[in-house]
Amino acid sequence: MRESLSRGLKLVLNPARSLPAMPWSARRSGWSRPRLLTLAVLGLGLWLFGVGEAGLINARLGNTPWTVLAQGVSEHSPLDIGGATILISVIVLLGWIPLRQRPGISLDAMRRVLPQPDSLLARSLEVGLAILAIGAGSAFYLTANLGPGPRDGWMTGIHRRFGYPIASVRAAIELTVLLIGLALGGTVGVATVAFALLVGYCLASTLRLFELAVERREGSVTPRRARP
Repeated sequence: MRESLSRGLKLVLNPARSLPAMPWSARRSGWSRPRLLTLAVLGLGLWLFGVGEAGLINARLGNTPWTVLAQGVSEHSPLDIGGATILISVIVLLGWIPLRQRPGISLDAMRRVLPQPDSLLARSLEVGLAILAIGAGSAFYLTANLGPGPRDGWMTGIHRRFGYPIASVRAAIELTVLLIGLALGGTVGVATVAFALLVGYCLASTLRLFELAVERREGSVTPRRARP
């Protein structure tokens, strides 16, 4: 019991600072021939990400900061939110160039399955679970080492380029996007702020869980880091 509490405290106070290489990670990042296990983990990560996104929408307490930004851009251009999202994704991809970030292989379907609760407590709980799902999903698909999505590419690129902890980089990006979207007229909810502040920490904590699992399996041997 004491050992379990110690590990739990270690997880809370010391989330991972970077992306570990896991047994399922592709040996080469990006356009490689991945193993079946790697693809399965990638699919699990993307599915969890989709579950989280659907949960946030169904909770109706605010969307992600990137959706707020797209809404703000649509208020000042002929584009609708969908078109603004595509434009932002293209601009984000161009922003990979100075970070020397390379693209890789990169869903969403669960909204009809997940509940749409009415009470504030249930909606808040759904938001919390959604953020956890997105953080965990990001950890799975990023450690597959097949390349991040357009927005996570900024996070991993800045982290690898400058060495800042991955949770801090994610929070800084999300808060910056939130403020720009708010300034442009996007609608911000409590879930938007919670997402910006917590999703990076959930990601890093999940990565730390991965590290602890490998340490336990290999006799406290620290996992090697994923190659850029």
